[in-house]
Amino acid sequence: MARESICVVEDDKDIAELVAFNLKREGYGVTIISSGEEAIERITKKTPNLVLLDLMLPGVDGLEVCRRLKRDERTRIIPIVMLTAKSEDSDIIAGLEVGADDYITKPFSPRILIARVRAVLRRDAIREQGDTPAKIGIHGIDIDVPRHEVKYDGKPIDLSATEFGILLLLAGNPGWVFSRRKIIASVKGDDYPVTDRAVDVQILGLRKKLGDCGEKIETVRGYGYRLKDIEA
Repeated sequence: MARESICVVEDDKDIAELVAFNLKREGYGVTIISSGEEAIERITKKTPNLVLLDLMLPGVDGLEVCRRLKRDERTRIIPIVMLTAKSEDSDIIAGLEVGADDYITKPFSPRILIARVRAVLRRDAIREQGDTPAKIGIHGIDIDVPRHEVKYDGKPIDLSATEFGILLLLAGNPGWVFSRRKIIASVKGDDYPVTDRAVDVQILGLRKKLGDCGEKIETVRGYGYRLKDIEA
């Protein structure tokens, strides 16, 4: 059973209790906080493994909470998953840009909630270990990292070096949202000159080569891309 601690920052009591119930059922330790001010104070003193953060908080809103936690050396590495209304694309983008690691749109199913939490915690654990697996398998895609070979349903897929790098990034972090800037920085380096449109073209080509599985690469409108998590 999971033992990670999760802080749920949500002022709607019913939603907070529903989220807490489903997390506890999976074995997570849960703390509920109803305001941004209290969240900053308590999370700074006792850091959880993950924060589920509603953006529409009274007083200090979720964006400001995220911004402060990500700027503080004591809390900046804590993964933050935003809880936001489905229509608030601008808030989603703003949250990702101030450091949030992923988002869940309301209303959401318990299955999606748990899948997102697991994906974020899994990626955080991999980051701490500093290990890159030699082989990755997801959605019928098999990646042999040392050989730079990709197969889908057992059939070889011919990818360019850039396409391979993008797929490796997304497949190695399923469910994780990457901006176009982060994608190209990971594949080419921080100073590589590229436009957003160029990244979109690479994603389009990658989707076509993956066939039916290409739809697993999801667009986060106005921001970037992610590969759908296996459990979502």
